Amino acid sequence: MDLPAVAVNPRLGADRLRADFAAAYGREPDGVWHAPGRVNLIGEHTDYNDGLVLPFALPFGVSVAAARRDDGVIEVRSHQARGAVTAPVDGGPVVSEGRPPDEAWAAYPVGVARVLREHGAGGASLLIDSDLPQGAGLSSSAALECATALALCDLHGVEIDRPDLARLARRAENEHVGVPCGPMDQSASLLCTAGHALMLDCRSGLSAQVPFDPAASGLALLVVDTRAAHALTGGEYGRRHAECEEAAALLGVDALRDVKDLAGALRTLRDPLLRRRVQHVVTENHRVEATVGLLRAGAVAELGAMLNASHLSLRDQFEVSWPEADAAVDAAVRAGARGGRMVGGGFGGSVIVLAPAGRADRIRDAIAAAYAKRGWTAPDFLDAVPSGGAARVTAP
Repeated sequence: MDLPAVAVNPRLGADRLRADFAAAYGREPDGVWHAPGRVNLIGEHTDYNDGLVLPFALPFGVSVAAARRDDGVIEVRSHQARGAVTAPVDGGPVVSEGRPPDEAWAAYPVGVARVLREHGAGGASLLIDSDLPQGAGLSSSAALECATALALCDLHGVEIDRPDLARLARRAENEHVGVPCGPMDQSASLLCTAGHALMLDCRSGLSAQVPFDPAASGLALLVVDTRAAHALTGGEYGRRHAECEEAAALLGVDALRDVKDLAGALRTLRDPLLRRRVQHVVTENHRVEATVGLLRAGAVAELGAMLNASHLSLRDQFEVSWPEADAAVDAAVRAGARGGRMVGGGFGGSVIVLAPAGRADRIRDAIAAAYAKRGWTAPDFLDAVPSGGAARVTAP
């Protein structure tokens, strides 16, 4: 779930968030915590197949002002939602004061609190703010989970290392929200470092920092918010997950990550739909490995071919792209981009485009013109700068 957009940047407004918290709760917060959204450079729909991913953190995300409470209750308010939501951390009904009720977003922090209760955390009062664009598929849900998790651990003196905390945040989304996501988003939000992408093995949980600085190579990485909103709680995301599990069972492997002989697997499967799903996952894992090799060799400009191949596979084999994404990638490449692809779960959200820095404006204009020609809402653009992970914020 993506939180709606906000007019203020919480990374630059910790003092404002503190003041808003005091106004809402009648007391000062104990601190402010921030967790970033993410872009996945490559490795889409491989995470829940025990595969490989290569995300990096964005300089945008979710901030949480929080104060400890010892009554076993978590209360959450957001600048992007009506009213307040309260819930006991040990289970029980969630109560919304919204008029009308507006509580679906609260399942994320409440779920985190209930999972962390098993590790010694307790209640808290939270005020949430976000500067991630609405419905853009940049993982504001994981950012909200991770900012909440850091806050609760700090407030209650709970020490959990970050890889384990990412696993717990993912569990909260799986169990309490009902999204069968893999571990990528939470790991990216908690583990990424500035100037790097995170090579993550979603089976073992092992990760490595891979240098990634497009600007040093005279390139710009653009995020194009296609303005076609997506929701992972919809049926198509879960259906893809189920299709991959069915294919793995038919092939006699634990997960599609274990398929070594793609040609043999495709001959074994009779269902052409399952063959397409397997072909995407297996080749996408290979593209992640190839991309890491290019980055380590400093060949950032050569990533464009990997992005293009990934987009075609997501469009034709995994069938999760959407018209606005296809149009954005096509317009960008025609205008001189090195390559581009849809990112996220699909069916709406964002595209990334790797462009020579000197052509970035031309490429933005070409994408905007392609949208205008079709009568679509104009896209938004963000500069995707590989940034640091979640942290406690020191107010300026």
